[in-house]
Amino acid sequence: MPNGKPAGERCIQLADDMRCMIFGQPERPAFCAGLQPAADMCGGSREHAMVWLADLERATAP
Repeated sequence: MPNGKPAGERCIQLADDMRCMIFGQPERPAFCAGLQPAADMCGGSREHAMVWLADLERATAP
């Protein structure tokens, strides 16, 4: 996404199965690689991680 990804907007590189289509590729933005998972982010389930990410999206929305 040349101008960045606005909060709340799905990344154009996200596949239907929620996996990054450019993971490990040189064109993957440094910002994406900079988001490293941590125990408080991931919790014990996918649902916990998705809530955490949604909260981050809301907190960083313009």
